[in-house]
Amino acid sequence: MKKTIQFRIFRGESQYVAECIDLGVVTQGRTLDEVAANIREAVSLYLEGEDPAEFGLAPNAVLVAMLELEQAA
Repeated sequence: MKKTIQFRIFRGESQYVAECIDLGVVTQGRTLDEVAANIREAVSLYLEGEDPAEFGLAPNAVLVAMLELEQAA
């Protein structure tokens, strides 16, 4: 069972976008703090009333976010 839920965060046109690698969850926010809060809320709502094991997750899995940085020109 996976003990982590991974997200990829990148800069969209006007906001940061977070795509979950492990679940069908996508969220966004104007700041990294906002997107982090939105990730927690989105995962909580997605798994509400579900057994994490059905998604291949251990109970109380940890959220891990990877930020993609833009390369300098």
